[in-house]
Amino acid sequence: MVELYDKVCGECSRLITKRYSTSFSLGIRLFANEFRAPIYSIYGFVRFADEIVDTFHDYDKKALLNDFREETFQAIKLGISLNPVLQSFQQVVNEYNIDLDLIEAFLYSMEMDLDKIQYDRQKYEEYIYGSAEVVGLMCLKIFCKGNEEKYLALKDDAMALGSAFQKINFLRDIKDDYYNKGRTYFPGVDIECFDDAKKKEIEEDIEIDFSQGLNGIRKLPQGARLGVYIAYIFYYNLFNKIKRMSFDKILSERVRIKNRRKAYLLAKYSLKHSLNLI
Repeated sequence: MVELYDKVCGECSRLITKRYSTSFSLGIRLFANEFRAPIYSIYGFVRFADEIVDTFHDYDKKALLNDFREETFQAIKLGISLNPVLQSFQQVVNEYNIDLDLIEAFLYSMEMDLDKIQYDRQKYEEYIYGSAEVVGLMCLKIFCKGNEEKYLALKDDAMALGSAFQKINFLRDIKDDYYNKGRTYFPGVDIECFDDAKKKEIEEDIEIDFSQGLNGIRKLPQGARLGVYIAYIFYYNLFNKIKRMSFDKILSERVRIKNRRKAYLLAKYSLKHSLNLI
């Protein structure tokens, strides 16, 4: 039965999300039921593409990513795939009319991670767009359920929120990216000469993205708002923790929000959301 196959594929994407990210899993559970499965499907797709470039060091990553790209667009075209992740993803793409250009931009950013690139401002913005902003736009397509007017009205805000999240990831992971993966995403930055003044400049840029992103969250459909809002709260708390740390300390330890703190934030800001105080 095709229905059984589709269900199993959807469960695979859900399992991937749960195993790889407790924070995103929690956020998705806060969505209305109609949004959960398609968002799991998007996460499963982007997670596996990211795994190719970040994890499979003993294999030909370029060949694997090329195969993944071809299989992705073939699955979308045919409406079927024997890869469970691509099967659930293509269903979402076709059902919600997700632009193929968004998928191309995402896969191109993954391809950029295969090489040691010296990021200038243009490449930096291009990478953030493909690796984070387009993922937010895919999710927004789902939240808007075919309402193109609403999608266009929220598009810039969704991109800003994705940009904020990604830039925080860059700051949090700067040690691992540089020493283990040979990457420095921030344009014109030499990590050996990086200082707190440069860190503050990046933080001010992130604050602007966060402000615009929160404005968009307030306008999201009711069934999507709480899940995105809690993701925002978790990231903003991580951001505040990073701001309080010197750059040397970021290089010496991985910054994270403890589960106990997340539980507190979830309770506090879920109440705030329910009172329409965001």
